[in-house]
Amino acid sequence: MGADQHRLYADVKFLTELQPARHYLSLTSLNKAADYIKAEFEKLDGQVQEQAFRVEGRLYRNISLLLGPEDAPRLVVGAHYDVCGNQPGADDNASAVAGLLETARLLHQFRPALKYRVELVAYPNEEPPYFATEHMGSAVHARSLHQAGVPVRAMLCYEMIGYFRDEPGSQHFPSEQLAAQYPHTGNFIIVVGRTGQEAFTRRVQELMQSRAALDVQRISLPPEMGLAGLSDHRNYWRHGYDAVMLNDTSFLRNPHYHQPTDTIETLDFLRMAEVINGAYAVVVGL
Repeated sequence: MGADQHRLYADVKFLTELQPARHYLSLTSLNKAADYIKAEFEKLDGQVQEQAFRVEGRLYRNISLLLGPEDAPRLVVGAHYDVCGNQPGADDNASAVAGLLETARLLHQFRPALKYRVELVAYPNEEPPYFATEHMGSAVHARSLHQAGVPVRAMLCYEMIGYFRDEPGSQHFPSEQLAAQYPHTGNFIIVVGRTGQEAFTRRVQELMQSRAALDVQRISLPPEMGLAGLSDHRNYWRHGYDAVMLNDTSFLRNPHYHQPTDTIETLDFLRMAEVINGAYAVVVGL
């Protein structure tokens, strides 16, 4: 038994039906999303925490569930729950939030012996206008760990994990060099890491592939390259932590990226479940 695609669907359905959309100015919907995540976490084993912070007078919330030995190094698993503008945000990023919740449920269901203090955390403010600023929820979270001297083993970022295609040529690339190295059919998930952390990225890929019934690719990019740090993992790199992003390649595959057409009907929940099966193997086996 593994990740349940029906539970994933229910989570995405709730998030994508919130009106107005979950963008940075829509505090009512952002809070409904945060409350939903918190309520789902509270059904499970572990310690639920809330980290509130203000940006331009508005109050935002990181929501966390902590599991495992309290004195062990931290393993952060994160996903952002905001969207970019007036759109449902099914792939970006309800898919990843659903995956985060399902990871928590699997840890509750199977109760594995955890080597690390696992913190599953959902963030706001990943999208513009706060992307790449200190106001990202993940920037606030990573900075707080660093300032508190919390030992961090690594961070896994779930970012757009629900869009897959089986048509030849459905995968696009930013360069001919990359096109020569990767499949041209968009039916894989990729582990995106940074140069200098290749061994960690490879280990994540290997653990995912051991449990996921789909192709798991990997890439290590210089952090200054635009494609490298396109989500919350970037803020953990800043403090020297190993961090990777699990991604369906975003706009290089999904034509609905940051569009009103990013709807639940476009997602592949069977393959989403396999991504989470693989990610679960990382959390328990790293």
